[in-house]
Amino acid sequence: MKHEEANKEIGGRGAEGQRDRGAERQRGKRVGGNSKIKNVQSPVPNPQSPIPNPQSPVPNLDNWLEIGKIVSPQGLSGELKVYPVSDFPERFEVPGKRWLLRSGDTEPQPIELLTGRYISNKNLYVIKLAGVETCDQAEALRGCKLIVPVSDRPQLSEDEYHVLDLIGLEVFMQVSGELVGTVVDIIPAGNDLLEVKLHPSFTTDKEQMTNDKKQKTVLIPFVEAIAPVIDLKSNRIEITPPPGLLEINN
Repeated sequence: MKHEEANKEIGGRGAEGQRDRGAERQRGKRVGGNSKIKNVQSPVPNPQSPIPNPQSPVPNLDNWLEIGKIVSPQGLSGELKVYPVSDFPERFEVPGKRWLLRSGDTEPQPIELLTGRYISNKNLYVIKLAGVETCDQAEALRGCKLIVPVSDRPQLSEDEYHVLDLIGLEVFMQVSGELVGTVVDIIPAGNDLLEVKLHPSFTTDKEQMTNDKKQKTVLIPFVEAIAPVIDLKSNRIEITPPPGLLEINN
């Protein structure tokens, strides 16, 4: 969850951050009562889902989710290393249609994913795409993005959140009701962090902090003990930070 632009697909918040810790990259499992996000499995992309037209002269890329970026060839047979920006391993392991956005292009092109596997110690997937048979063909795709339609975004259960749902929420102190600021990003860590741009009226110590020292953003752990209330309908998050947390500069 996050660390990505609004059109990148990361879900969940919380504790089980890496596949090599016994779970996929989605930070979605409730651990020790700290996180309000549970593990979610992404459905296999549905070929019947309505999708944006990749042949549109001026496609609206807001209708697409970035799931990964091709970083290099793997071996000599056309396999590719992909850095994932999706929490859902099915995006890289389940064969089917994906879309490729080349650097500088505005029109994504459909492509078929044949196979994929996860390299846990590198946080990379190795995938095979139809029509990519040689190292040179794979090299030509370096830097390309893999994307899927927004319509393929998984449905989440109660207490599960998409990054797209969290960006832009206003953050309030639960006890005082004071507006802290607005969520501008999600930073991946052992527990995901909300990056919050502070409202001009908010400081942690109004008497001691000068204008030049006022913080612009803070990082708030996205765990139940600190962010017990997430109300998407009211566009708000309520927090109960421990003493000193909001005084740490980003």
